[in-house]
Amino acid sequence: MPSGKRGRFPVGTTVLDAARDLGVYVESVCGGRATCGRCQIEVQQGHFAKHKISSAADHISPFGAKEERYARVRDLKEGRRLSCSATIQGDLVIDVPQDVQINAQVVRKSPIDRVIERNPAVQLCYVEVDEPDMHKPLGDLDRLKVMLERDWGWQDLLVSQHLLPQVQSILRKGNWGVTAAIHRDLDSSRPTLIALWPGLKNEAYGIACDIGSTTIAMHLVSLLSGRIAATSGTQNPQIRFGEDLMSRVSYVMMNPDGREAMTKAVRGAVNDLIDKVCAEAEVEHDTLLDAVFVGNPIMHHLFLGIDPTELGQAPFALAVSGAVHTWGSEIGLKINHGARVYVLPCIAGHVGADAAGATLSEGPHRQDRMMLLVDVGTNAEIVLGNRQRLLAASSPTGPAFEGAEISSGQRAAPGAIERVRIDPDTLEPKFRVIGVDKWSDEPGFFEDAEAVGITGICGSAIIEVVAEMYLAGIITEDGVVDGSLAARSPRIEASGRTATYVLHEGKQRITVTQNDVRAIQLAKSALYAGIKLLMEKQGVETVETICFAGAFGSFIDPKYAMVLGLIPDCELSDVKAVGNAAGTGALMALLNRDHRREIEDTVQRIDKIETALEPNFQQLFINAMALPNKVDPFPKLAAQVKLPERKATPAAEGDAVPRRRSREERAARRSRD
Repeated sequence: MPSGKRGRFPVGTTVLDAARDLGVYVESVCGGRATCGRCQIEVQQGHFAKHKISSAADHISPFGAKEERYARVRDLKEGRRLSCSATIQGDLVIDVPQDVQINAQVVRKSPIDRVIERNPAVQLCYVEVDEPDMHKPLGDLDRLKVMLERDWGWQDLLVSQHLLPQVQSILRKGNWGVTAAIHRDLDSSRPTLIALWPGLKNEAYGIACDIGSTTIAMHLVSLLSGRIAATSGTQNPQIRFGEDLMSRVSYVMMNPDGREAMTKAVRGAVNDLIDKVCAEAEVEHDTLLDAVFVGNPIMHHLFLGIDPTELGQAPFALAVSGAVHTWGSEIGLKINHGARVYVLPCIAGHVGADAAGATLSEGPHRQDRMMLLVDVGTNAEIVLGNRQRLLAASSPTGPAFEGAEISSGQRAAPGAIERVRIDPDTLEPKFRVIGVDKWSDEPGFFEDAEAVGITGICGSAIIEVVAEMYLAGIITEDGVVDGSLAARSPRIEASGRTATYVLHEGKQRITVTQNDVRAIQLAKSALYAGIKLLMEKQGVETVETICFAGAFGSFIDPKYAMVLGLIPDCELSDVKAVGNAAGTGALMALLNRDHRREIEDTVQRIDKIETALEPNFQQLFINAMALPNKVDPFPKLAAQVKLPERKATPAAEGDAVPRRRSREERAARRSRD
């Protein structure tokens, strides 16, 4: 228990061997010597009608010398036994206690709230090596290999070069008892001895890291239990070289040392995060034995020290698309010198290892429903499909959703407006600010807001305010701010030849201009056109479930995303934010090497669609400029939200909308190219 697996075994079989034969993984670093204590179990007593057996304390062997020795040296709770020493003497119901339970799952801890089958690429093995004998002139390392094969079954071991000068001193320091860390990813590959400690070592950790263009997120995880020991994140320092991905590619092209500078910056940020999570969890860097990374293609290349220039121009060729296996020491990571690094495969030139990680996490390839998986960012990555067929594409949305190109836009930080509602009768707004719990129309809001200020609009609020302006009739379906409403509300102001909506009057005046609305229209049209292309290729008119991935996607209100026309019509209950799905995929690959094979195989089966080559992209883009869409109906949304009647209002003088088609065609062409 709690797995419920059962079987029959000869009297005298150790509980550990019985558990492993049943496929219930009970950890035993010491190899059955009763020194590590990781294999603790409890005997449940009584008659179990479900199993048709009676379990009793005398159906297991009495305490032996090894268990008594362990109980004297370490804490063994009352009722606990060591399964490597205790043997079966009769019918038993065995419980694996939760605090030591690593029965192929990870302990749930925010922000990862799921069960992950555990089969890491690294295993710790304690062995006691024979001392040197003049009559048996076998080298110290060779005798170590003999014991690792005899006790643990490791054959034909490779040994990391850095260990060769250390083996003899480590063996003698441990009085010939040592703990070896063995790395084996592919079953067909040779296992490698990557670390060695004197005595019993009972700690092994790994890191799972998502390198985003804006943010780098990292989990520190115990490879022995699956427990997330620490989680942290930081801003990607490459932002100083360019706000979006293409500007960073341009920096590399224009500066001879550009690639090296950005590689150094991102690796430095990763090492700073390693320091941070290790300090938080009180873990030594030397115990970090495995690492998994994901990132979009340009982040992927820069982290690995690869020039991304080819990704900035057609045909967007990746230097390497398959999974990458390398060493932490080769790329300057502050982890164990012998630790290995695994980077998930990229799907296409602009659909990277982060999209592969999100796919692994959400599993469209494991279900029958038609799933749309979208990671909204400066370059949106889209995966659509089910177990029958998967399609993927990227869509150049630009940085508008992250606050760039917006007059009052900013990144999500204390003081940024994050939620907006507009009264359709009075056109008066209310909003919430990051760092303040109250809405702006609640007593005490402005007093509370003095500490953080009201400084701008972040991405989630940009979507909401434009959608709310549409629902309130402030903008038309064509995205034109209706200047005639100035007669109804002082919130509508003339701004040259166009009109502006005043969201907040204060130390910093926050407005939504006509150009802001246009920037959001262009961004959302690029994304929706990419989604529609995949739907056409898939031969479907609707999707059954939509997943928003990424930090930005976690804060998008599905209703407003649909009102805006960012995503296709769907039941709102079937639209969900899945957080950092790419990071979760990296965590899955870290804890279970089978997931590495799964995503490698899945990526090979994904059809990649290049929007730049699709002649229909331009028309889909033009249709998507309207709110929610000029052509596509949204009946499921309309059943829950009162949408304005479809009508187009003449543009304000000077707004380019009288020549809308030619302008939008040019915009679509720029987005596609």
